[in-house]
Amino acid sequence: MADFIKSGQIRIDRTRLERMLRLPGGLVDRNLRRRTIRVVNRARELAPGSMGRGIVWHIEGRGRDLSAVIVSTHHATQYVVNGTRPHLIRPVRARALRFVVNGRVVFAQLVHHPGSQANDFLNKALREAL
Repeated sequence: MADFIKSGQIRIDRTRLERMLRLPGGLVDRNLRRRTIRVVNRARELAPGSMGRGIVWHIEGRGRDLSAVIVSTHHATQYVVNGTRPHLIRPVRARALRFVVNGRVVFAQLVHHPGSQANDFLNKALREAL
């Protein structure tokens, strides 16, 4: 990386330095992976229910274009992250909905759902872990 010259000067080969920093396993790659794992672990802690098991990550790009991609593969992620508006729930495959309330089985043809608050656990994990 550095060539020593007798006059006391040091010459840094920019190409070799860049290669050492940016190649897979280099300083930038290792730092990005360490930070990404920290964010992923925090997202898994903050995710509701079993959603944390569906959080996956990978590194993309080369050189100056390295980036980490973190994805939640759970089918309901968008509803948790963005929340939902109030809506009606109707039966699809049967004539009535069936559920248990206070130990009793209840049937209904229509249920009003008040909606759910957004839980943006992915961005929260990013803010907390970095």
